[in-house]
Amino acid sequence: MTSESETRASGYAWYVLGILFLVYILNFIDRQVISILAEDIKRDLGLKDEDLGFLYGTAFGVFYSLFGIPLGRLADSWNRVRLMTVGLGLWSTMTALSGLSSTGAHLAAARIGVGVGEATASPSAYSLISDYFPKKLRATALSIYSAGLYVGGGCSLFIGGLIVQSWNRAYPQGGPFGLVGWQAAFLSVGIPGLILALVVATLREPIRGAVEGLPEPEKHPAPFRAFLDELMTILPPFTIIGAARLGTRALLVNLAGLAVTVALVALLLALGEPLPQWLAIGIGVYAVFSWACALRHRDLPTFRLIVGTPAFLCTVVAYGLNAFLSYAAGFWAAPYAMRDLGVSAAEAGLILGGQGAVSGFLGVTVGGLIADRLRRRNPAGRLILVLLGATLPVPFMAAAFTTSTPIVLYVCLFGAQFFASWGLGGAAATTQDLVLPRMRGTATATFFIGTTLLGLALGPYLAGRVSTLTGSLSTGMLSLLLTVPITVAAGIAAYRLVPAAERTREERARAAGEAI
Repeated sequence: MTSESETRASGYAWYVLGILFLVYILNFIDRQVISILAEDIKRDLGLKDEDLGFLYGTAFGVFYSLFGIPLGRLADSWNRVRLMTVGLGLWSTMTALSGLSSTGAHLAAARIGVGVGEATASPSAYSLISDYFPKKLRATALSIYSAGLYVGGGCSLFIGGLIVQSWNRAYPQGGPFGLVGWQAAFLSVGIPGLILALVVATLREPIRGAVEGLPEPEKHPAPFRAFLDELMTILPPFTIIGAARLGTRALLVNLAGLAVTVALVALLLALGEPLPQWLAIGIGVYAVFSWACALRHRDLPTFRLIVGTPAFLCTVVAYGLNAFLSYAAGFWAAPYAMRDLGVSAAEAGLILGGQGAVSGFLGVTVGGLIADRLRRRNPAGRLILVLLGATLPVPFMAAAFTTSTPIVLYVCLFGAQFFASWGLGGAAATTQDLVLPRMRGTATATFFIGTTLLGLALGPYLAGRVSTLTGSLSTGMLSLLLTVPITVAAGIAAYRLVPAAERTREERARAAGEAI
């Protein structure tokens, strides 16, 4: 018989989920508000569309994913509540500092800081939720948490649009301290996070694995030393030192990976691509390669269940490419409405923000519920939602970014985001089920590599780059639809591989040296 603890969650668990949901809302308000401010930032700082895509996606996303791995490991070995509290304080401070930027370089530095701070959130939250909720409710709980992505993104457009338009109307020549509307908006959305951090600090830390009846793992004797060691494996140029510590062979492999990365970046630069974008991407790719090589030496069981599991990697790629389209649409929708359709900032923020929050919340919640139901009958059932989330939005996206009528844009974006968000809860839960409890923070960080390096760091930038080259933001967005067949192929591969991978999880971990 199934015990009640395996099918139900406590009231306190739902309270924790509610607080984490608020954290994720702020996470995406601080991340996404730049979208509604993009046109003013572009004008005041003298930027191009590709620069805006870089600021929104790459500057944030590369360092978010780069620091997400060592911070994910820290979430696996230290107090997750404390880690999230520190991270929330950091990214809120850096968001506020974005409002003091006077150049594109200053704003890029602040966005990097936001990315580093936000890298603490989801590894900690996913791990906490997985220890508060039983497996049968895990996709539902993770979907509710993940809905903060859409609520936060929607609120950011509404709040940012309202602030920037009201401020500029009240202070057409600049307000107190010479601040203009977009600067005031950054300050306004950054400060509340410092207050919420005090609430997060009061949450209780659950026992790892207790909800699944597993014995509590021994506390790590030196979590911060392990964090610094992990950082040495992923933060260039310290990666070379970290590789050298593992022996000559490891060093040669690392240098070979560096040489290939440098050659590819040099080729892109020779073809006329901008240095900041591809230097950042090159750093991210090389850093992840270095980390994976080091992980194989230091923690073979975790390597085998994450990097060495094709089912896990295919799930990451499938949802990462889904995010490739979603992030691009989420960022460029407001500039498209304002620039091509003549919509005001306040109207774009209100309608796009409102419909985005509702469609995303409904989509990710409905998708999570359906994913959990399908999982009961089919071990790979959750991947069906990932495939649907990759294909159903395509006609809506095509119509949204070719229309000349605002109402058509709003309706089509509602449909696109509703269906695109179906796959998030199922993909996240799948990656959690493929690893052991002590590996969940690392698994989450690896999952978010797909949604950042593949999705956030490339999607918005490439749409902006094509827009810069062609003079058409519509063409920039439509060009991204060429990736859909790759997304579907990765999703089908994951669907076929997940059942066996989950069934043999403990067996493969033991074979790699795990004491279970």
